[in-house]
Amino acid sequence: QVQLVESGGGLVQAGGSLTLSCAASGSILSINDMRWYRQAPGKQREFVATITSAGVNNYADSVKGRFTISRDNAKKTVYLLVNSLKPEDTAVYYCNAEVRDSSTGWSRNYWGQGTQVTVSS
Repeated sequence: QVQLVESGGGLVQAGGSLTLSCAASGSILSINDMRWYRQAPGKQREFVATITSAGVNNYADSVKGRFTISRDNAKKTVYLLVNSLKPEDTAVYYCNAEVRDSSTGWSRNYWGQGTQVTVSS
């Protein structure tokens, strides 16, 4: 069983920063792309950032220049450094990863439970 667990969310003032973490565990042979999404109240879930196994990053236009995605393959963890936070960044942030299961050899997407980021003005 593969699990993704996010942490690091919280309440911050506008302009502040947080580091979100997502640790993968379980029956893992390898991890390919790792991604962050977010969902604000009353809105659809949206893409935030992705990082490939080769370290190639991509960001949504709304967070370019403010957020940084990184990964530690030894720890099976992806991070999202969120800087210069705005009230509109308030959302539940979800981790997603393409994981190859060591039992079956097949890859599939897994989702974490989410971590709340609240930005006050």
